[in-house]
Amino acid sequence: MFTSQGPSLRELAVQAFSSVEHGYDLLAPKFDRTPFRTPERMLDAVEETLAQREGSFGSGLDVCCGTGAGLAMLRRLCRDRVTGVDLSAGMLAEAARAHPEGVDLVRADALELPRTLGDTYDLAVSFGAFGHFLPAERPALFAGVHRALRPGGVFAFPVGAPVPPTSPAWWAVAGFDAAMRVRNAVWRPPFVMYYRTFPFGPVRADLTAAGFRVETAPLEHFGHRKDGSPHWRLVLARKDS
Repeated sequence: MFTSQGPSLRELAVQAFSSVEHGYDLLAPKFDRTPFRTPERMLDAVEETLAQREGSFGSGLDVCCGTGAGLAMLRRLCRDRVTGVDLSAGMLAEAARAHPEGVDLVRADALELPRTLGDTYDLAVSFGAFGHFLPAERPALFAGVHRALRPGGVFAFPVGAPVPPTSPAWWAVAGFDAAMRVRNAVWRPPFVMYYRTFPFGPVRADLTAAGFRVETAPLEHFGHRKDGSPHWRLVLARKDS
């Protein structure tokens, strides 16, 4: 899973016992050499699907942009300014090195997106960050994104199909989540990162409550399950007003 240029087991352990912000500050220089970075295959699938369904956009916002994996995609899709927002100064520093021009980077908590962003964006995206938000925090997260979008703007992000309990992957993520709950019960500061706290049904309800009209599109690049449903789909949450 990790290359020799990636973080050591000790470095990962130090990160795991830090806060989310400080942990990612520590991990930032090696983050792109870990399996936690959003794969190019996923970014390409989202970009192609958005381009086919929506065409191009004016301005774009990457919520929890990290080291900037999604920013190049936004620059290709958007005609105007592109902004990345993240809590970690270390991750933003890596994003600045990867994108020295054409991108504005803002350090902020995604639960409190700066009102100075205004309702100026036509497209908002987010990749791989939702495990850092507890279910009770989703309304604030979605409200902030809704506020940042222009009327007609789209909040897009991929979601995977539920993993059945018969799969080894189900037990792996369940075990990880259980370990994180124990860690956060006995250690401060907490490190919020869970894999099973973002099911599509409740997420769709929270998006609707925030004022979005929600639809989905299959990400055909990843194929379909035996029942015909896609392994991955793209959520398209549109701000109507």
